[in-house]
Amino acid sequence: MTIPVDFNIWYGLLGLLPLVVYLVLIFTYKEPIPITILCVVLGALITHQTIFSLANEFVKSLGSFLALVGLIIMMGRGLGEILNATKVSHTLVHKIIYTIGVNTQRKAMAGIVVASIIIVGLLGTMAGGISIIAPIVLPVAASVGLTRSTVATLFHVAGEEGLTLGPFTPPTVTLLAFVGITYGDMLFKAAIPVAIVTLLCNWFMACRIQKETQGINDYEQSEIGEQFVPDGHNTRTTVIFILSFIIALAYGIIFNASTSYVTVVMLGLAIITGLVGGISIKRIFELFVQGMAGNLHLFVLFLLLNPFMNFMEEAGAFKALTILIQPLANYGGKEAVPIIAGLTGTFGLTGATVAIIKMIHDMFAPLINQYGINSIVWAIAIIIATRACNFVHPGANMFSAMGFAQTKDMVSMIKNGWVIAFFQILFLCIVSLLFA
Repeated sequence: MTIPVDFNIWYGLLGLLPLVVYLVLIFTYKEPIPITILCVVLGALITHQTIFSLANEFVKSLGSFLALVGLIIMMGRGLGEILNATKVSHTLVHKIIYTIGVNTQRKAMAGIVVASIIIVGLLGTMAGGISIIAPIVLPVAASVGLTRSTVATLFHVAGEEGLTLGPFTPPTVTLLAFVGITYGDMLFKAAIPVAIVTLLCNWFMACRIQKETQGINDYEQSEIGEQFVPDGHNTRTTVIFILSFIIALAYGIIFNASTSYVTVVMLGLAIITGLVGGISIKRIFELFVQGMAGNLHLFVLFLLLNPFMNFMEEAGAFKALTILIQPLANYGGKEAVPIIAGLTGTFGLTGATVAIIKMIHDMFAPLINQYGINSIVWAIAIIIATRACNFVHPGANMFSAMGFAQTKDMVSMIKNGWVIAFFQILFLCIVSLLFA
């Protein structure tokens, strides 16, 4: 990458200050909105913004891609409310578990993994998906003797992969837009290979954790609630939802629909499923808006992220970062760029996945363009950077999995997470060396 001769690297490095503050505070206080506001103000001061120019940045942010992603996340939560009210999500989990025919520990583990991937992938939310799955699968897990620790690791890992594989989840939508590949390419060439590595590691670790915690962290039958059993109406509604979902997904793939198509799909599926499920149109929109309100904080966060990143770019922060990374890239060649990006995301960044994707892409975009990195390799690097960090650092997804599995065994979660992160990064190194 050619750096302008008049570029001031020290001023560029000063532009990285908001990111440094963000990383320090997000690890310490873990409240993203006030931290992001502080970083926006800091970026505005560094780039000499006025009150009027700052206001204009917020207005432009309303029409940005991140705002669209925020809207999709809100609408996904709204659809989740409809699926919950009509018991479609519950029926899907029940059918998955009992189709597998759970009568052994291994079958129960497989059922939990499949159910978690599908439900989290459909709803686009880890906590929301597992909250539906847990009451249905915990009695099954208890009946075959799975421990709380084992179930928690399965919830966590399968949920993370559901967010990666789902067609309309926030990480998927964001990744496709930034990398510029189709969902089919992303799914079969990037997400599924990463998922295979991840799930194999988790299966091995879950079996070990089961042996280590058997008789120590078991479920008590008295703690398990009443089992859900779908009736004919629940089943018919679920079939209509699945068919509608498949048609919408196929239509989008065939006609190469843009990201905005997802908003129509979310609303359409909510209306169709709600009406078939016997909910009035008035109640459908009440539930949909109620669900959207639950993710309003994420929408606000994404509105703030746009000026946050824009001010850093205006200050030359990413150019300065490129200059700092360039010697490593020159030494390691183009193969080193995806590996460095993956390590940066895994150990250096935390917070909302969409924010991390944008940060990593903006940081490394000059080097990606300079070296002509293969887009599939870059997609794998971003997937691993944004998923491995959730296995290395205890965060919201890990804690929600533990909460719904009714365990406090953090040691097992960390052991499982670090093993998975190690093999994910090893896989990224191999892919980068062979295909970058």
